[in-house]
Amino acid sequence: MVNNEKFILDKILEADKQNYSADMKDSEYFEIFSFEQILKNFDLSTDDIDDGNIDGGGDGGIDGFFTFLNNDLLSEDSDLSNIKRNPKFDLFIIQSKTTDSFAELAIEHVISTIKNIFDLSKNLKDFRLYNDQLIEKVETFRTAFGKLLPIHPILNIKFIYATKGNAQKLHPNVSTNAELLKTALKDLFRDCNPSVEFIGAKELLDLYNIRKDYTLQIQFHEGYISTAADNYIILSTLADFFNFVTDENKQLQRHIFESNVRDYQGDVEVNKDISSTLESADELDFWWLNNGITILASTATIAGKIITLDNVQIVNGLQTTMEIANYFYDKGRTEDPQDKKRSILIRIIVTDDPEIRDRIIKATNFQTRIPPPSLRATDKIQRNIETFFLTEGWFYDRRRNYYKNTGKPSSKIIGIPLLAQTLMAIVLREPYQARSRPTAIIKSDDDYNKLFNEKLPPEVYLLCAKIIKKIESDIRTKIPKHTLANKASFKFHASMVLVMYLTQMKKYSPDKLTKNLIDSITDNMLEESFDLTITSAQEYAKQTGWDLNRISKNKAFDEFLIKKVDIVEKNNSTHVLKTVKQKMKSK
Repeated sequence: MVNNEKFILDKILEADKQNYSADMKDSEYFEIFSFEQILKNFDLSTDDIDDGNIDGGGDGGIDGFFTFLNNDLLSEDSDLSNIKRNPKFDLFIIQSKTTDSFAELAIEHVISTIKNIFDLSKNLKDFRLYNDQLIEKVETFRTAFGKLLPIHPILNIKFIYATKGNAQKLHPNVSTNAELLKTALKDLFRDCNPSVEFIGAKELLDLYNIRKDYTLQIQFHEGYISTAADNYIILSTLADFFNFVTDENKQLQRHIFESNVRDYQGDVEVNKDISSTLESADELDFWWLNNGITILASTATIAGKIITLDNVQIVNGLQTTMEIANYFYDKGRTEDPQDKKRSILIRIIVTDDPEIRDRIIKATNFQTRIPPPSLRATDKIQRNIETFFLTEGWFYDRRRNYYKNTGKPSSKIIGIPLLAQTLMAIVLREPYQARSRPTAIIKSDDDYNKLFNEKLPPEVYLLCAKIIKKIESDIRTKIPKHTLANKASFKFHASMVLVMYLTQMKKYSPDKLTKNLIDSITDNMLEESFDLTITSAQEYAKQTGWDLNRISKNKAFDEFLIKKVDIVEKNNSTHVLKTVKQKMKSK
């Protein structure tokens, strides 16, 4: 049976890799695939998965490093100012190998690594044996954890080892090392909750076969149907609503909240009030004291007291939903008679028009103060970019994971954050900002309006998308020089240099960035871009004593790099730049 499962898994990997990157090594795609399955419940985008991929030399035996703070992916510029008491860290350390078994030495390697990187008394900069990607991810976790220590964070550390083997038949030495790993984590973080999980072919197939269901049913006991259209206002019991938003394992179905512009706000005053109302034993029904939930659906069908909804999205009411879920989780009250009597008000709006859906999302979320960046995806310009991309066979994921979930090739999908970073690097020629502020770029109105405005031709957005997706693919398969960690750190700088190659200008204007420029890129040109960038960074490191990670986020290095660019005359058929190495030879 295990052989059959491995055979089926290999066929799935072979087929799915074509949509991701056909040129990628099988072992590299297996890592990506296993990350996606293991972290499926967090509904990460392709860009998020790539960002947590620790690959190449100096990875310390760690292939994937993902930190979630209150269920949201943590980044180096995450805003920690509104985090309330007892925040929850979920740290996933993943090892992913294409072997047919689980090796004890692999776990020993990780034990050695965690004893170094999680020793808070040690400076991460002293560990030269680890690559910059791993150091950056660990530093992000350590910084956030350290800042939140005064409010007593909960720390769950999960080591997951994935192979194509049989997870039910572990060698005793492997099991022993798993216990040693948990002990090492407890020694480092006394109050943490460590766990070790082995995932083989069977478990990966089981995870792969879990499909997000956007067609859901909810039971109600009172309802009103709009005469103008198939829109509904219903009352459902708290227990029925909890069953609606959770899967068969009672896990929250996060994908139905993709269009909700607000994250769960945690222990804020309004959520305390909701929680207090849920805990109350008085005679007041819950819906009398709560604004309720707004759901968008493309179609709705009623049979008796059950309504079936297609393409479900809860666009308003995440705070209420999370408090109801926490209420059931904490108290185990799914069978409490009281919760089958108390009700929640649900508004169901049936429309499949994307513009109308965006207007509803925006309107229903202006009832309370929300930071403008949370509503970026509903902007008209974002819809226009998406429409233009579709005409060119590309997919702009302004609605997180929409195209990924509909089976479109990952190689042609790009989300708002990555496109914003690329625009910052290419259009504004500030790659240090793209590197150092991965999420903050679209939070600033100034930056956002410089990057996303009607004056910028649609072709510029498409060209930037094609360039960064090509770079992300080729740095693994077609650029042998330099470490993967260095190439990942300087990919935005190299994209700027590449465009200087293509336009033959250091100060190009947006009208020069036509979509056809992508056809002029050669492997040699791309390699020269990275060579110039990384060689310049290494030279800058010798001058300043800084590490490359710091240099990649420094404005002065941008200026240093641009000065190094030496444009070849346009009539030169090679259309490339002289590299630093070539300049040294000429001297």
